[in-house]
Amino acid sequence: MRQFLKFMFASMLGTLLVGVLLIFLFIGMIAAIGAGIASSDKPTRVEKNSVLHLTLDKEIVDRSSKDQLDLDLGPFTSTSAIGLNSLLASIEHAKTDDHIKGIFLDLGMVDGGFATLREIRNKLEEFKTESGKPVVAFSEFYTQGSYYIATAANAIYLQPKGDLDYRGLRSEYMFYKGLFEKLDIEVQFIRGSNNDFKSFGEVYTEDHMSPANRAQIRQLLNGLWDEHLSAVAGSRKLEPARLNTIADSLLIRNADLAMNFGLVDGVKYRDEVMAELKTRMELDATKDVELVELGKYARSFKGGMKGSKRDGKDKLAIIYAQGGISSGKSSDGTIGSETLAEAIREAREDSSIKAIVLRVNSPGGSGLASEVIWREVKLATGVKPVVVSMGDVAASGGYYIAAPANKIFAEPTTITGSIGVFGIIPNMKGFFNNKLGLTFDVEKTHTYADMLTVSRPLTPAEKQIFQQMVDEFYDGFKERVAEGRKLTLAQVDSVGRGRVWTGTDAKKIGLVDELGGLEDAVKAAADMAGLVDYKAVELPEQKDLFQQLMEDLNSQARAWVTTQWLGEDAQLLEQYRLIREVKGQVGIQARMPFDLMVQ
Repeated sequence: MRQFLKFMFASMLGTLLVGVLLIFLFIGMIAAIGAGIASSDKPTRVEKNSVLHLTLDKEIVDRSSKDQLDLDLGPFTSTSAIGLNSLLASIEHAKTDDHIKGIFLDLGMVDGGFATLREIRNKLEEFKTESGKPVVAFSEFYTQGSYYIATAANAIYLQPKGDLDYRGLRSEYMFYKGLFEKLDIEVQFIRGSNNDFKSFGEVYTEDHMSPANRAQIRQLLNGLWDEHLSAVAGSRKLEPARLNTIADSLLIRNADLAMNFGLVDGVKYRDEVMAELKTRMELDATKDVELVELGKYARSFKGGMKGSKRDGKDKLAIIYAQGGISSGKSSDGTIGSETLAEAIREAREDSSIKAIVLRVNSPGGSGLASEVIWREVKLATGVKPVVVSMGDVAASGGYYIAAPANKIFAEPTTITGSIGVFGIIPNMKGFFNNKLGLTFDVEKTHTYADMLTVSRPLTPAEKQIFQQMVDEFYDGFKERVAEGRKLTLAQVDSVGRGRVWTGTDAKKIGLVDELGGLEDAVKAAADMAGLVDYKAVELPEQKDLFQQLMEDLNSQARAWVTTQWLGEDAQLLEQYRLIREVKGQVGIQARMPFDLMVQ
């Protein structure tokens, strides 16, 4: 009895202590949020002779959060991503800000896609040329992505014991056929007829790339690398052939070699770079360099996109569509058809909004959800100019929703096209029967009542029906593109079949009108609407701080648990994300056949 009471009281005491700890944690969280709100709402002051400090060490998304707030709550943190819109606006404002003497690119890992990095690089080039202010880059380790941005600088420095990764691009797949065979699971992958480039399901049904997929990947990588070569060769005054030799032979193996081959201007420690900043930017040599971070600088002015004015009498709407496409409301990293369609409808019906720019950064997703969004874009083009700006990727469903626009802009490195559809239905009968000892029996009122069950394979008749549904959706997809792009169905089919293209190639085949970024698309939309004085407004309306914080912490908790299980391996974590994404797919899919990561 004494032992029982001892353990009972110990348990009660432990529960009480945990409860008290949670209460203090909650109070601390509320206090942190309050302090964060107060600091984020308060305009910041930039000192004279400051240097804009860009680290770009967080995820770069198209649109910054409504409230930029970073919190540290033990194992979970809420860290604001870098909004491309805020970054471009800050660099634009810094051009004419007398308090800013230049930009310091303090680089390492940069989390952004090819097109995003190009928009940032172009903006830095513009800043350097138009303002005459210097841009200096420094890193302990340059990835190919961060080095690409650094080549916009007047001078590039590398830490003496640092490195520069320069070895070309690759696209690597993980195939699950062997795993599913061991588990007795058959993945029934049905794609549109002649959609031989629509290779999404191949990772589940094959153990290597198909010839068609390998051919499109090779062309895509070569196109992306050509753009990289052109930028680096022009900046560093090196021949593209020489850069190819450097990459192919892995000639850059330490900092000294990077300088000897002309990829960097010097090998310096950080304190030496700080002294260099003072000289180049004509700062007081006796004082520390006044660095102003991007988040703080973005709160120091009330500007927006280039060309936009706070007191403009007319409005231009920039509508952001970033993430996979699904039905319902948008959530973190996904485009909900209901949310986006409502935003487009709002912009169409608002008489003060004279033009719309739809920023698409999506690999696609649900075919039905894409059709819902397409309808609203189509209706909007009948009322006011609609211009699409493609980000890193606007493929499959992402291209579907862009097709009816009056004009489409893409970066040369945008991944687009992938005009094709597919469906995946797993047959887990063998797994249930042979691995788990489970069997199923069914009673039904009609022949096809259990058509989409995973407990048995599709019958020949069911497979034919499903194939017909996929083919009909593909025909409808081609019709949407043909109508929007003023092409014949045969022309669309010749560049469709699920094939992906770079923005450069997409322009050649008529899928894109102009090469350029978000600012170019905004200017074109304003010109089409005859706008001179206008205010840019952003849609959909963003969530309030507390709601966004809860979503961020929930996402952080899920990521933390996943990391404990899979470790820190980036490729394993990415594959886990893709498997979770496939699990949530419903109905016919219009999605890009693969994902690319910049390294």
